[in-house]
Amino acid sequence: MKRRTLMTAAGLVLAATTAGAAADGLPFRKVADMLYRVMSADREVYTRMVVQRLTVDRDILTASEHFEDDEALPLPAQMFRFGAEAVMDHTEEFSHALLSLHPINRKNGPGTELEKRGLEHVAGNPGENFYGEEELGGERYFAAVYPDYAVVEACVACHNNHKDSSRTDLEVGDVMGGIVIRIAMD
Repeated sequence: MKRRTLMTAAGLVLAATTAGAAADGLPFRKVADMLYRVMSADREVYTRMVVQRLTVDRDILTASEHFEDDEALPLPAQMFRFGAEAVMDHTEEFSHALLSLHPINRKNGPGTELEKRGLEHVAGNPGENFYGEEELGGERYFAAVYPDYAVVEACVACHNNHKDSSRTDLEVGDVMGGIVIRIAMD
Protein backbone atom coordinates (compact mmCIF):
# COMPACT_ATOMS: atom_id res chain seq x y z
CA MET A 1 0.00 0.00 0.00
CA LYS A 2 2.88 2.37 0.76
CA ARG A 3 4.23 1.90 -2.81
CA ARG A 4 0.83 2.82 -4.29
CA THR A 5 0.56 5.91 -2.06
CA LEU A 6 3.99 7.19 -3.11
CA MET A 7 3.26 6.63 -6.80
CA THR A 8 -0.15 8.27 -6.43
CA ALA A 9 1.44 11.35 -4.88
CA ALA A 10 3.97 11.57 -7.71
CA GLY A 11 1.21 11.08 -10.28
CA LEU A 12 -0.90 13.83 -8.76
CA VAL A 13 2.02 16.25 -8.89
CA LEU A 14 2.54 15.43 -12.58
CA ALA A 15 -1.19 15.75 -13.28
CA ALA A 16 -1.41 19.12 -11.54
CA THR A 17 1.65 20.33 -13.45
CA THR A 18 0.19 19.20 -16.76
CA ALA A 19 -3.25 20.68 -16.21
CA GLY A 20 -1.82 23.96 -14.95
CA ALA A 21 0.74 24.23 -17.73
CA ALA A 22 -1.81 23.58 -20.48
CA ALA A 23 -4.19 26.11 -18.89
CA ASP A 24 -1.39 28.70 -18.71
CA GLY A 25 -0.72 28.40 -22.41
CA LEU A 26 2.40 26.25 -22.56
CA PRO A 27 2.44 24.28 -25.79
CA PHE A 28 1.32 20.66 -25.45
CA ARG A 29 4.66 19.53 -26.88
CA LYS A 30 6.60 21.35 -24.16
CA VAL A 31 4.38 19.90 -21.43
CA ALA A 32 4.78 16.39 -22.87
CA ASP A 33 8.56 16.86 -23.10
CA MET A 34 8.71 17.92 -19.44
CA LEU A 35 6.61 14.94 -18.35
CA TYR A 36 8.81 12.60 -20.39
CA ARG A 37 11.97 13.92 -18.74
CA VAL A 38 10.58 13.10 -15.28
CA MET A 39 9.22 9.68 -16.30
CA SER A 40 12.37 8.71 -18.17
CA ALA A 41 14.64 9.79 -15.32
CA ASP A 42 12.58 7.84 -12.75
CA ARG A 43 12.58 4.77 -14.99
CA GLU A 44 16.33 4.92 -15.57
CA VAL A 45 17.15 5.51 -11.89
CA TYR A 46 15.05 2.53 -10.78
CA THR A 47 16.58 0.36 -13.51
CA ARG A 48 20.20 1.36 -12.77
CA MET A 49 20.16 1.88 -9.02
CA VAL A 50 17.81 -0.92 -7.99
CA VAL A 51 17.37 -3.61 -10.64
CA GLN A 52 20.85 -3.61 -12.24
CA ARG A 53 22.68 -3.07 -8.95
CA LEU A 54 20.81 -5.68 -6.92
CA THR A 55 20.19 -8.34 -9.58
CA VAL A 56 23.20 -8.23 -11.89
CA ASP A 57 26.02 -6.32 -10.18
CA ARG A 58 25.57 -7.78 -6.67
CA ASP A 59 23.35 -10.82 -7.34
CA ILE A 60 21.40 -10.19 -4.11
CA LEU A 61 17.84 -10.32 -5.46
CA THR A 62 15.98 -11.18 -8.63
CA ALA A 63 13.49 -9.16 -10.63
CA SER A 64 10.42 -10.98 -11.83
CA GLU A 65 7.15 -10.34 -13.61
CA HIS A 66 5.67 -12.47 -10.80
CA PHE A 67 7.46 -10.40 -8.15
CA GLU A 68 4.85 -10.88 -5.41
CA ASP A 69 4.85 -14.68 -5.66
CA ASP A 70 8.61 -14.84 -6.25
CA GLU A 71 9.45 -12.32 -3.47
CA ALA A 72 11.43 -10.38 -6.05
CA LEU A 73 11.71 -6.85 -7.37
CA PRO A 74 9.09 -5.61 -9.83
CA LEU A 75 10.42 -5.23 -13.36
CA PRO A 76 11.06 -1.66 -14.53
CA ALA A 77 8.16 -1.94 -17.00
CA GLN A 78 5.86 -2.96 -14.14
CA MET A 79 6.96 -0.01 -12.02
CA PHE A 80 6.22 2.28 -14.96
CA ARG A 81 2.75 0.75 -15.39
CA PHE A 82 2.00 1.10 -11.66
CA GLY A 83 2.74 4.80 -11.92
CA ALA A 84 0.60 5.16 -15.05
CA GLU A 85 -2.30 3.40 -13.32
CA ALA A 86 -1.98 5.64 -10.26
CA VAL A 87 -2.13 8.74 -12.47
CA MET A 88 -5.21 7.43 -14.29
CA ASP A 89 -6.94 6.91 -10.94
CA HIS A 90 -6.77 10.67 -10.33
CA THR A 91 -6.91 12.55 -13.62
CA GLU A 92 -8.22 12.51 -17.15
CA GLU A 93 -5.89 15.34 -18.18
CA PHE A 94 -3.15 13.04 -19.42
CA SER A 95 -2.06 9.43 -19.58
CA HIS A 96 1.13 7.57 -20.31
CA ALA A 97 2.19 4.07 -21.24
CA LEU A 98 5.24 2.03 -22.11
CA LEU A 99 4.70 0.31 -25.47
CA SER A 100 6.75 -1.65 -27.98
CA LEU A 101 6.60 -3.06 -31.48
CA HIS A 102 8.10 -6.22 -29.90
CA PRO A 103 6.34 -6.45 -26.52
CA ILE A 104 6.84 -9.37 -24.19
CA ASN A 105 3.32 -8.78 -22.89
CA ARG A 106 1.10 -8.45 -25.98
CA LYS A 107 -1.07 -5.84 -24.20
CA ASN A 108 1.92 -3.50 -24.47
CA GLY A 109 1.86 -3.37 -28.26
CA PRO A 110 0.53 -0.39 -30.22
CA GLY A 111 -3.23 0.04 -29.95
CA THR A 112 -3.71 2.91 -32.39
CA GLU A 113 -2.28 3.86 -35.76
CA LEU A 114 -0.54 6.88 -34.17
CA GLU A 115 1.13 4.63 -31.57
CA LYS A 116 2.35 2.30 -34.32
CA ARG A 117 3.72 5.17 -36.44
CA GLY A 118 5.33 6.72 -33.36
CA LEU A 119 6.99 3.48 -32.26
CA GLU A 120 8.25 2.86 -35.80
CA HIS A 121 9.63 6.42 -35.90
CA VAL A 122 11.54 6.24 -32.61
CA ALA A 123 12.87 2.76 -33.49
CA GLY A 124 14.10 3.92 -36.89
CA ASN A 125 15.35 7.33 -35.78
CA PRO A 126 17.14 6.92 -32.42
CA GLY A 127 17.22 10.15 -30.47
CA GLU A 128 14.14 11.56 -32.20
CA ASN A 129 10.67 11.90 -30.74
CA PHE A 130 7.34 11.62 -32.54
CA TYR A 131 4.42 14.03 -32.10
CA GLY A 132 0.86 13.99 -33.39
CA GLU A 133 -2.79 14.43 -32.61
CA GLU A 134 -5.52 11.84 -32.54
CA GLU A 135 -9.16 11.44 -31.62
CA LEU A 136 -10.13 8.69 -29.21
CA GLY A 137 -13.67 8.19 -27.98
CA GLY A 138 -14.74 11.55 -29.37
CA GLU A 139 -11.95 13.41 -27.51
CA ARG A 140 -8.92 15.11 -29.07
CA TYR A 141 -5.46 14.32 -27.71
CA PHE A 142 -1.96 15.56 -28.28
CA ALA A 143 0.23 12.47 -28.35
CA ALA A 144 3.98 12.13 -28.08
CA VAL A 145 6.14 9.02 -28.41
CA TYR A 146 9.66 9.00 -26.96
CA PRO A 147 12.32 6.30 -27.33
CA ASP A 148 12.74 3.85 -24.46
CA TYR A 149 16.30 2.55 -24.34
CA ALA A 150 17.91 -0.58 -22.93
CA VAL A 151 20.00 1.33 -20.40
CA VAL A 152 21.75 -1.57 -18.63
CA GLU A 153 22.59 -5.25 -19.04
CA ALA A 154 19.58 -6.25 -16.91
CA CYS A 155 17.24 -4.85 -19.62
CA VAL A 156 18.98 -6.76 -22.39
CA ALA A 157 19.23 -10.04 -20.48
CA CYS A 158 15.57 -9.99 -19.44
CA HIS A 159 14.22 -9.21 -22.91
CA ASN A 160 16.61 -11.43 -24.86
CA ASN A 161 16.00 -14.45 -22.60
CA HIS A 162 12.27 -14.16 -21.95
CA LYS A 163 10.24 -17.06 -23.37
CA ASP A 164 7.62 -14.67 -24.83
CA SER A 165 10.07 -12.21 -26.39
CA SER A 166 9.93 -11.88 -30.16
CA ARG A 167 13.23 -9.99 -30.16
CA THR A 168 16.34 -11.64 -28.76
CA ASP A 169 19.10 -9.48 -30.23
CA LEU A 170 18.90 -6.38 -28.00
CA GLU A 171 22.08 -4.63 -26.89
CA VAL A 172 22.59 -1.92 -24.29
CA GLY A 173 21.65 1.38 -25.91
CA ASP A 174 19.09 -0.07 -28.32
CA VAL A 175 15.58 1.36 -28.54
CA MET A 176 13.28 -1.26 -26.99
CA GLY A 177 10.03 0.64 -27.45
CA GLY A 178 8.55 3.96 -26.54
CA ILE A 179 6.96 6.02 -23.82
CA VAL A 180 3.63 7.32 -25.10
CA ILE A 181 2.17 10.43 -23.47
CA ARG A 182 -1.31 11.73 -24.28
CA ILE A 183 -2.65 15.09 -23.16
CA ALA A 184 -6.34 16.00 -23.54
CA MET A 185 -6.67 18.99 -25.85
CA ASP A 186 -10.29 19.96 -25.12
